[in-house]
Amino acid sequence: MAKSGHGGKIGKREIAHAFGIKGADKIELKRLLNELAAEGAIEKRGRSMTKPGALPAVALVDVIGRDADGELIATPVEWDEDEFGPAPRILIRAPRRARPGEPLPGVGDRALARTEPDNDAGPKDPPYLGRVVKLLARARHRLIGVLRLDETGSGRVEPIDKKQAGRDLFVAREDRGDANDGDLVSVDLAGRTRLGSARVRVRESLGSVKNEKAVSLIALRAHDIPDVFRAEALEEAAKVHQISHGAHHEDWRNLRLVTIDPPDAKDHDDAVHAAPDDAPDNPGGHIVTVAIADVAWYVRPHTALDRDALERGNSVYFPDRVVPMLPERISNDLCSLRALEDRPALAVRIRISGDGRKLGHRFHRVMMRSAAKLNYAQAQAAIDGQPDQITAPLLDSVLRPLWAAYEATKHARSRRGPLDLDLPERKILLKPDGSFDRVVIPQRLDAHRLIEEFMILANVAAAETLEESRQRLIYRAHDEPSREKLSALSEFLGTIGVKFAKGQTVRAANFNAILAKVKGMEHENLVNEIILRTQAQAEYTHENYGHFGLNLRRYAHFTSPIRRYADLIVHRALIAALKLGPGAMPDILVSELAEIAARISAAERRAMAAERETVDRLVAAHLADRIGAIFPARISGVTRSGLFVRLLETGADGFVPAATLGRDYFSFDEAAHALTSKRSGETYRLADHIEVRLVEAAPIAGALRFEVASSATGAAAKAKLGQRAKARGPKQPRRWR
Repeated sequence: MAKSGHGGKIGKREIAHAFGIKGADKIELKRLLNELAAEGAIEKRGRSMTKPGALPAVALVDVIGRDADGELIATPVEWDEDEFGPAPRILIRAPRRARPGEPLPGVGDRALARTEPDNDAGPKDPPYLGRVVKLLARARHRLIGVLRLDETGSGRVEPIDKKQAGRDLFVAREDRGDANDGDLVSVDLAGRTRLGSARVRVRESLGSVKNEKAVSLIALRAHDIPDVFRAEALEEAAKVHQISHGAHHEDWRNLRLVTIDPPDAKDHDDAVHAAPDDAPDNPGGHIVTVAIADVAWYVRPHTALDRDALERGNSVYFPDRVVPMLPERISNDLCSLRALEDRPALAVRIRISGDGRKLGHRFHRVMMRSAAKLNYAQAQAAIDGQPDQITAPLLDSVLRPLWAAYEATKHARSRRGPLDLDLPERKILLKPDGSFDRVVIPQRLDAHRLIEEFMILANVAAAETLEESRQRLIYRAHDEPSREKLSALSEFLGTIGVKFAKGQTVRAANFNAILAKVKGMEHENLVNEIILRTQAQAEYTHENYGHFGLNLRRYAHFTSPIRRYADLIVHRALIAALKLGPGAMPDILVSELAEIAARISAAERRAMAAERETVDRLVAAHLADRIGAIFPARISGVTRSGLFVRLLETGADGFVPAATLGRDYFSFDEAAHALTSKRSGETYRLADHIEVRLVEAAPIAGALRFEVASSATGAAAKAKLGQRAKARGPKQPRRWR
């Protein structure tokens, strides 16, 4: 974020004040700033402006080395190299006076740092200065690999990290512990052998690498995701007792709230209710109630439970396990809104009109009792005329009012026009022994959409209430696409005859119009993929610059404090703003809130990478004995070096090297996302359907290598594969929410 000479953010207001611009001249200033943004000279972020590709004021960084003067050099953990080139270097300034016991950073450490441009830097100097405000993780001296023993009982460890591939790691017989040949092991560096090889000591055996249960452990260790709670946190959780109705919680136990979740859900942190609004000024209107588990009552700031939750940032979900943000005593018991049991909650009552407009809302701290635990399919079946013994008594009094309110919110959603990408998500099912079973695409029901719309309403209400109360909070923000990405999109759309003007102010509706235009056409999959890649990534931030994908001016995560630390912060902020009793957020500096937002955003990225890699490894292990088999696939990426492909049956990702495409020379067309043979004109394009043959599988790395068996550009193959493409699954919620 750019800063003024007085340390404030630079926006239109600050520029106008600095240059004495008043009245109608502000309109001309706005036009000039928009032109500069269109030309890429500046980058707008909400109401603030900065140079394109500039670092934020608080960034998560990795210390990568030292310069010639011995000063530490760092780079940002998150950086879009495709758009902005290599990550900028940051010169880390040492503190003038270290406090006693204060940890000082070293090479390999990860930290939160305040950054600012170094205006005095030379052409070869780091362009940024940084000051470490919090050390997050020391350099990792631990590796994960597969133990390979020789006849002497000593051996080598093959690292799972692709970056460590080929590294010679020696383990002596006395250092292997009880690990066996072929085990997945966690090892510590223990010096060097006389021949210079790295010597390691087995710290933990994770079992045979052939056991799928070990696959998620690889991701946990590789990404340093904590999976064991500190003893102090578990002790705190054990001492917590279920509260009864008291002075700080209104008695709402007679309100027939229900939970609607997936059938395998272990915790239930949200419940819903709807009823007609009897107020004469709202004919045909509804009152929607969303109640969320009162986690803040049990997890107080600065406790051991709170520190562990912040370190984790969020729960992480693998096919074979869940790594929760909070101990099960909290997440699966005290804060789970179990049917017919009293539970404390934060609830919001929202008045909506007959056409779905939100007329008002109010938050309450309540004691509730869920009337029933339902799953999505069960609730949907009841509405569709097939109630069971649980839903039949609820049909008229609970479920039909919920669906009536949902029908109203659909009108409001249609007017708002959020980004509507067609993105099916796959779910891996395991056998009882933990091995791969199959991939399914869960059916998308109105019951899912109902809960989604009500949660969005509650999240918006939380952000509005906190802003009105001038209470600091963490937003869930999603920036508009960068000018560079919009320019690339415009060039691509031009290659398929779709107009998209460069430099225009874009809204989600612009993208929806393009998607509607190509619906049912041969380019539909391709356009969905390119528009997805054009989007920025959502993040947590203490600054509000809106949510582009949802087309909302303000948005905060409120509905899942059991599994997201951001939501717990919002709950504490609401308790403080509305004076609802214990568990309120203490006074906090903006800088502290920025640090928390940066940490939990990084934790979210970490969880996403770990979940994705685990799925890749599971599928690669499943396909390892099918070398030579042919699979229908779709091209998911095109580079100069080859094609990235995704199998239609399992969603597995793999790579086809360009050298295996044939004897012809294939040229790369970046704008068209295609490789084209100069001699024959044969083209492989993003989103094309092809058939590929599996050549190699590396389960430990989660890597698959293919070669093209046949191209879908032929008419027969295209028709055959097009039928398979139409079997795509329904739309799923995006991670940007």
